[in-house]
Amino acid sequence: MTETAEVRRRRHRRALILLRPVPGTSPIHRLWAGTKLVTVAIVAVLLTLYPGWPSLILVAALALVSARIAGVPRGALPSIPLWLSIFLLAGALISAANAGAPYIALGSISLGLGGLLSFLQIITLAAVMASVCALVSWTAHVSEVAPAVNTLARPLRILRLPVTEWTTTLSLALRAFPLLLNEFRTLAAARRLRPPRPHRNWLQRRTDTSNVLLEILATALSAAARRADEMGDAITARGGTGQITATRTRPHTRDAVAILTVLAIAALAIVLQS
Repeated sequence: MTETAEVRRRRHRRALILLRPVPGTSPIHRLWAGTKLVTVAIVAVLLTLYPGWPSLILVAALALVSARIAGVPRGALPSIPLWLSIFLLAGALISAANAGAPYIALGSISLGLGGLLSFLQIITLAAVMASVCALVSWTAHVSEVAPAVNTLARPLRILRLPVTEWTTTLSLALRAFPLLLNEFRTLAAARRLRPPRPHRNWLQRRTDTSNVLLEILATALSAAARRADEMGDAITARGGTGQITATRTRPHTRDAVAILTVLAIAALAIVLQS
């Protein structure tokens, strides 16, 4: 593959973009961030206790309809890397070799699909749960998450738990994640611009790869420390960490309707699997 083709292939590869709301407004965008977090919790409990196909289909339909209402573009979906496709294909072949019920008859040969169906169910479960979490990150701003968590966790203050400190830490982590991700991408892009070194044998190539990884890691740690110092100065200038969770947010009628809809879908899934 030529260098031009390699650059073109990387350009068309869509990276995973999280913690950045899609532009525009919609009923999904206007929902309280706590409602979205509660929805994720309900879906997680449902798929943990009832991970059957009815639950997966209903939750997948809910995610697709919500994404359609929110106006999430197809470009927001990441491209599947080649190594992941090979891994999934190998897993499917290994699972298909385990056979098991149900069986289909191909002439005089009986072929069991139990292992393959179980593998597909696990992959679908992971994809559905990831889609629900990604939908929350595409429709909720990072600044809305900490006040919502602070409101939801307020009953824990009766036990004298440091709820405010926990929510402040969560907010800072969510804010720092996109910054660190951009730093790593910048470092990786700068490293690819350097001309490759000639290697006489595989040992020298492996040593050079290890040195490159150490250089990127050390530079990333330095960039993270610099970002942390800048963020600390910005927080101090704006009144300290207490301002992060100072905003009081409350659910509205539309949030109650959304929660009732999710609960109804969960109840329907439980009835279909009972």
